[in-house]
Amino acid sequence: MHGIVTQSKSLYKAPRTTVSQDQGKFRIHFNFPGRNHPDHDDHGYGPLATVVESFMDPDTLIGMHPHRNEEIISWVPDGVMRHDDRQGNELVTDPDHLLVMNAGREFWHEERTLAEDPPLRMLQIFVRPHSLGLEPTIQHEPIPTPVDGEWRHLFGPEGTTAPAYVRNQVHCHDVRLPEGASVEFPTVEGWDTYFYVFDGAVAVAGTDFDRAESGLLVSGGETITATSDAVVVAFSIDPTAPVTRQGTIGR
Repeated sequence: MHGIVTQSKSLYKAPRTTVSQDQGKFRIHFNFPGRNHPDHDDHGYGPLATVVESFMDPDTLIGMHPHRNEEIISWVPDGVMRHDDRQGNELVTDPDHLLVMNAGREFWHEERTLAEDPPLRMLQIFVRPHSLGLEPTIQHEPIPTPVDGEWRHLFGPEGTTAPAYVRNQVHCHDVRLPEGASVEFPTVEGWDTYFYVFDGAVAVAGTDFDRAESGLLVSGGETITATSDAVVVAFSIDPTAPVTRQGTIGR
């Protein structure tokens, strides 16, 4: 982990996380955006609590369980993740859909893959809501087909034009960058940017980032360049937003 100052901006890099749980056919790696910054005393960064790299083998069941006081986003770039819940929903999240579980005061669900499904690697993103005990709800939304070199808006605060919403001040975009392509990070004035390299490799402000490495950009935007074909997820975060810290996982 190290920090680089570029003009008025600071970039903090973290290697692939070593915080993980192995449950056999279900394995997870916890990325804590606040840990990128050496002087930050919170494992989360504002509303963004954690970004979890999740692996599910075919024919895997994660049985019915509750979440409380957190917003959980399932981003599936390839394969399928099947969701059932006590509200009677039977949903399939895949590259064409985004699942957002606004757990609120309590939401029960289970996840599974079938024997004929491919091995799954996805991100499950935990956002801290602005208030406790909110009304539970779920969103299963179609998302635009990705276009190489263009950021795709996945979710944002309530009232934005993103396909889905979370109940705090954070936006999420993804991009697929062919080798050699560059693009500016999406930014909001006064907000910071956390990014995660899901596949491939990129360079930002002269620093190289490989698969499953992450960066935190404080005070300003920057250009990202693919040094090999890459898939990157980026979060615009209001670091001063009021947050709660009583989520089941995303505390």
